[in-house]
Amino acid sequence: MSFLNLENKTILVFGVANRKSVAWFVAKTLREQGARVLYSVRSPARKEQLGKLLGDAPVYVCDVEREGEIDELARQVGRDHGTLHGIVHSIAFANYSEGFKPFHETRREDFLQATAVSCFSLVEIARAFKPCLDHKASVVAISISSHLVTAANYGYMSPIKSALDGTVRNLAKSFSEDTEIRFNTVNAGLLKTSASAGIPGYIDSYLYGEKMTFRKRALATDEVANAVVFLLSDRSSGMNGTGMVIDAGLGCNYFDQELIDLAMKAR
Repeated sequence: MSFLNLENKTILVFGVANRKSVAWFVAKTLREQGARVLYSVRSPARKEQLGKLLGDAPVYVCDVEREGEIDELARQVGRDHGTLHGIVHSIAFANYSEGFKPFHETRREDFLQATAVSCFSLVEIARAFKPCLDHKASVVAISISSHLVTAANYGYMSPIKSALDGTVRNLAKSFSEDTEIRFNTVNAGLLKTSASAGIPGYIDSYLYGEKMTFRKRALATDEVANAVVFLLSDRSSGMNGTGMVIDAGLGCNYFDQELIDLAMKAR
């Protein structure tokens, strides 16, 4: 038995888009630990696109925006695999098709769509899968390292990620009434993923964030995956309703001397 004791545990992972996805790194690490990984992707086209990457693993299609599809997914997974020991929620969407806009110009439909996909889908997933989940299962969602930073180019996703963290805490409380199922978030710093590449001006933010880490090296996606896998394991049994910040020290290093010097030279 390994330290994490994930051998033969069945974990459902939402959100693999490609080899750069946080969800993909989580799944890869889970498999290395002996877990059985199931996948849920948004569309038949995405399933076909990921065919070679996911191999012969079970892949289901579920568009969380479409009413009834999450319930149908839970029925299919329960029928095919019985008990689940964990779920990974690595889903987020924001409509940046019109480019950068000031926060106060956010459109209602964009905000509500992003909330439904990035936050409320977790509530629907938890409710639908509750009958399938082991009494001590673990559910982990991917969030961001700080909700206090008002990054203009991240726009309305920052308050939505704040809502996700609050949602996780309330799910942890709600499920505690009759189970020991745990809900936590991994709150990651800036990452080099395909999803982040769609954020206007992200590369400059990423490079700046790298300089703010203590080690002057950006956070790696596999480091985030390691934290997720730990929270899925029994070794994190005392953690529930919490957010684990993984940012290589970025959030503590505001007055880094190198950054101060660079800022002063730019005056």
